Amino acid sequence: MSVEQLYQEIILDHYREKHHAGLREPFASEVHHVNPSCGDEVTLRVQLTGDRIADVSYEGEGCSISQASTSVMTDLVIGRDVAHSMALFEEFRHMMEGQGQVEPDEDRLEDGIAFAGVAQFPARVKCAMLGWSALRDALARAGADLSASQTRSDNDQSV
Repeated sequence: MSVEQLYQEIILDHYREKHHAGLREPFASEVHHVNPSCGDEVTLRVQLTGDRIADVSYEGEGCSISQASTSVMTDLVIGRDVAHSMALFEEFRHMMEGQGQVEPDEDRLEDGIAFAGVAQFPARVKCAMLGWSALRDALARAGADLSASQTRSDNDQSV
């Protein structure tokens, strides 16, 4: 099996069996994001405990890329602090904007590396970023300090 086939399989697995799907309570904030270029949608809720992401739940409609990326994102951020999660957001965004030229860190992005090939298709980058952008918006609306997370992501890529 080629790396591309393996990545396609990871995306399809997350699309078929969406992790943390279904809107749950309690939640600190809820956002609804739409990708107007293709019609993908996600409603996402976040619950914080201090500076930790206690839960992320969502409902979405759209392509396998947007739905799988949101599933992967929830696995990566639930139970983590906001600063770490926003550092992952920046790493994922950097990979997606790299047009397939950025080598992702598998230890940090885990199944998220499956989207490295998607970065070669600019029309699909917005699909992959939809859930991640909704998370950042939901965290801001929940009162999370995103400025501190940017400082940490710039200076400390470790957990």
